[in-house]
Amino acid sequence: MNLDNKKVRIVLGLVLIVLFTFQWVCADDFNENEPCVDTFSKHVQSVNNGIPVIDSTSAIVMDMESGRILFEKNGNSKKNIASTTKIMTAIVAIENGNLEDTVVISKRAASVWGSTIKLKEGEELTLKELLYGLMLKSGNDAAIAIAEHIGGSVEGFVERMNQKAKDLGAVNTSFKSPHGLDMEGHFSTAHDLAVITQYALKNTTFSKIVGTTSFSITGRSLQNTNEMLSIYPGADGVKTGYTGGAGRCLVASATRDKWRIISVVLGCPTRNKRADASRKILDYSFNNYKPYVLLKENESIIRLPVLKGMEEDVPILAGKKIKLPIRNDEESLIKREVELPDILQAPVSDGAEVGKIKFLVNGKVIAESPLKAGYDVRRKGILDYLGDIFKEWSIVLRGEMF
Repeated sequence: MNLDNKKVRIVLGLVLIVLFTFQWVCADDFNENEPCVDTFSKHVQSVNNGIPVIDSTSAIVMDMESGRILFEKNGNSKKNIASTTKIMTAIVAIENGNLEDTVVISKRAASVWGSTIKLKEGEELTLKELLYGLMLKSGNDAAIAIAEHIGGSVEGFVERMNQKAKDLGAVNTSFKSPHGLDMEGHFSTAHDLAVITQYALKNTTFSKIVGTTSFSITGRSLQNTNEMLSIYPGADGVKTGYTGGAGRCLVASATRDKWRIISVVLGCPTRNKRADASRKILDYSFNNYKPYVLLKENESIIRLPVLKGMEEDVPILAGKKIKLPIRNDEESLIKREVELPDILQAPVSDGAEVGKIKFLVNGKVIAESPLKAGYDVRRKGILDYLGDIFKEWSIVLRGEMF
């Protein structure tokens, strides 16, 4: 064999090895379609009175309605988040785009690496199709195409993502791309991802997409990479993720008896460990908590006297409904505190906030609601006081006459 040819082959072989290694370490959702072994029959390790032990660097479970945290492990630690990024990509696109818009695929979108739906430059798909490709198959090419269409540029779209995170209070989140490939300065936390997901799931279009197991778009048949949809009872979302820097990540949601909760696991070593961690913390939450209505909207709390008012008192009502999950051992420990003045000064406006009500467990506030006046109470004027005097005199006179 010619020595130069041998050298060329060696060099090409090394290049292929490097490229494969780079893809394996960095490519998002690489091999996400591999079979997921059923880990659900294994015994659940636990410490601290049944709290599950999971192979995940950080995790959280949040109640969908109230936002109460049911389980947490390093929930505020900043982490690489891989394709769970696309939760924000999807909701920003849905809120700012038209699902029937036609999107022309750019060279930049068609050439992105990692997990793709194999888009070609010049190809045309609807925004709706791209969203399914984004959330089911985790298409990085779909993410770029969506960002360019909605934001005018990828950079412009990422600005919208970061503004949305700020608006939602996801203060430990920074986006640098719409797809989530490992990049310096691109991070979030388990808590922030739960907050973003809680918001996104309120959108019916988003919720429908992430709960879909398979979908056909132009020239493609998509299968959802989220293993929980097929192996966990009640699972109805949300998004997988994987890069070398992030490990295996999964934001999941599940609903039982009309109660929906959100779980996040980040930094799991394998897909099976990711599924197992998600199952453990979801099971823990469903088994140890139960939703309770602690307060009904407009529920009457008390009546307060009104000084110098046309009415002697006014009903005080709850400003909002409070429904949240209570742990089994917390139910008997719940205490209610009402913060109100002893008396109100007229005039009083209907719906005016006059105090608050708090619910506590072991001294920690778990929920609170403003308290409001039930109706208007006008302040008395001179004529009103004169009318009161005349009424008193008339009563006295009638008494003397009879």
